[in-house]
Amino acid sequence: MKAIDEPAEEPRRRGRPKVSTDEDKRVQIVEVARRVFVKYGYAGSTTAVVASEAGVSKQTLYRLFESKEELFAAVVAAYRRLMLDLPRPAEDCSIAESLERIFMLDMDEDRDADRAGFLQLVFREAAQFPELVDILQREGMLASRQELADWLSDRRAEGRLTLDDPLSGARMLMDMIFGGMGPPEGRAQAWPERAALLAHLRRSIAIFAAGIGAA
Repeated sequence: MKAIDEPAEEPRRRGRPKVSTDEDKRVQIVEVARRVFVKYGYAGSTTAVVASEAGVSKQTLYRLFESKEELFAAVVAAYRRLMLDLPRPAEDCSIAESLERIFMLDMDEDRDADRAGFLQLVFREAAQFPELVDILQREGMLASRQELADWLSDRRAEGRLTLDDPLSGARMLMDMIFGGMGPPEGRAQAWPERAALLAHLRRSIAIFAAGIGAA
């Protein structure tokens, strides 16, 4: 038994449960939707599946995203940063080194796998669903290409490279890099080891940088 003068234990205070904001829910739903779209494709994905896997009601999902098309647009916009680390300021390093950073060649394997899945999603859905082309132009590859063209144009204005058509150069470079990341025969077959893929991508960037007379 406790002594008479021993103070009684204070009741444990319970903190308020963390309230999930709409922005938190949007981020969560977009991440789940990306996985669902990658796994099932646009046609095979439904808002019901996304809501179920995200642990939210369909009413909540439709309050935040009016349609599956809007949800797809949010996925493309959110994961465009996996494509290119742009915009970014000028850096005190070579053009080739800056391009390696822009294409994030040093990202970890898990994020790299996410990027590969996202690239496959973008390429597949653009070919199969013409109605989504506007989304991909506005939020996806074409927007990233324009950002890269602007970066190349700025470096040209600084006298650090010679390139008569920055947009064409951006298209060429993205075709080289993303083509290497997702070759026709399949990534696993083309690059059994990730080191071989990274060496190929760095070689591609070096050849491009030499071709545009980069300082």
